[in-house]
Amino acid sequence: MRVLLALGGNAMTNADGRARPEDQIAAARVAMAEVADLLQHDVEVVLTHGNGPQVGNLLVKNELAAAVVPPVPLDWCGAQTQATLGFVLMNALDAALAARGVDRRTATVVTRTLVDAADPGFERPTKPIGRYLPADEAAVLVDHGETWEDRGEKGWRRVVASPDPVRIVDAPAVQALVEAGFVVVANGGGGIPVVEEPDGSLRGVEAVIDKDLGAALLARAVAADVLVIGTDVPHAVLRFGTPDAEPLGTVTVTRMRAHAAEGHFASGSMGPKVDAACRFVEQGGTRAVITDLAHITDAIRGDAGTVVVPG
Repeated sequence: MRVLLALGGNAMTNADGRARPEDQIAAARVAMAEVADLLQHDVEVVLTHGNGPQVGNLLVKNELAAAVVPPVPLDWCGAQTQATLGFVLMNALDAALAARGVDRRTATVVTRTLVDAADPGFERPTKPIGRYLPADEAAVLVDHGETWEDRGEKGWRRVVASPDPVRIVDAPAVQALVEAGFVVVANGGGGIPVVEEPDGSLRGVEAVIDKDLGAALLARAVAADVLVIGTDVPHAVLRFGTPDAEPLGTVTVTRMRAHAAEGHFASGSMGPKVDAACRFVEQGGTRAVITDLAHITDAIRGDAGTVVVPG
């Protein structure tokens, strides 16, 4: 069985959301212990991950240094965090595998994801990223070509496009490494967004790809049987936050789409995870699971989490 495991960016922070290097290393060790257990039981795993907290840290550095050096563009931030988190995850997984006597090699692919230059998101960026700033500090970044919006009392916040992923450009490299026996970390943060120029060359763009939608696309590209979307709750929940809250177990993709249409899943949190799970199953995946790290092993078997199946 081949599994695409998508770890949330917050899986790489401590319980309080801190993302110091030591916090990220410690969190990676916990997550990779679970992955090593899967590999020990002959489950083939391909890994991807979020990078929100890590990119957020880079954006703060951009802001603090904007009057001295040009800000690093957002596609560069994605590339840097892919490489850094891949390095941290490989170290943690190598150690966990060695402790179990499992002989597997690891690799990270800094991965580009093609988006459509005509995606409507580029016309009016709406995805908020980073922290709030006073108007004068935001103005320095606007002068560098960034788009910022006045959000009232909280201050100004940067907004960027969040285009739909079209194709994992580097999927053949990922696939080749998987077939050669590597445990591969790829497409972190949904991939580095690129558009195709008229001459066929690729150009990075200032955008954020939803990492769960990117995970669904990568899962199909590497012929995964199961997509597991790791989050901080054991299930998707209907009527979340109300006395009538109902955790979802196994549900058909048709029914899950109906729940989403009824507005049960917030657009900034569970909504993209549900959409990604549905896309994967609709495109031929055996099942997709949304659950927390503690239940991943059971989730692979379909015995835990919210399991989306065909039908």
